Amino acid sequence: MIARLRGRAVASGPAGLVVDVGGVGYFVRATLVVLRQAEAEGELTLECYLLVRGDALQLYGFADAGERELFEQLLSVNGVGPKVALTILSAVSPAELRRAIALADSGRFQAIPGIGKKTAQRVVLELKEKLGTVQDPVPMTGKPHAVAREALVELGWSITEAEEALAATDPELPPEERVREALRAA
Repeated sequence: MIARLRGRAVASGPAGLVVDVGGVGYFVRATLVVLRQAEAEGELTLECYLLVRGDALQLYGFADAGERELFEQLLSVNGVGPKVALTILSAVSPAELRRAIALADSGRFQAIPGIGKKTAQRVVLELKEKLGTVQDPVPMTGKPHAVAREALVELGWSITEAEEALAATDPELPPEERVREALRAA
């Protein structure tokens, strides 16, 4: 099992990167965080997950062990494969992911391209108990964001539009103020 790689990124693209480790090039599918690190740094260290399928060996790379652990947890969800799990981890930080699951905020996942309502609900439902035991409880600070998003959805915005509009507002503001800012910007 390959658990970690340290080397130099010699090629990268949207599908992943090639890491040269002692003259051997490993193709690694990676999160956006890793792809950005590969562009910025010379040598990088990746936490890895080796997926063994009947016809292929696929290597996935992560910035830290926490990301890899969340990837493994996402793979345990019915209907979530490695591509969807990688998409989720590329769109949401590990802390945000844990917060959304703790708050049962399936809308946060629906805002990710390629994630439907049923998949989002399954992720929340199946991981809520598992992630509570993985680390300390997540602080419940995400609720104001969900309130603001739901207010915009009630006004006829899609979840994706609401998330994009709220991303341009100050997260420290109360939900009603964030909604006002989003409406002014529209």
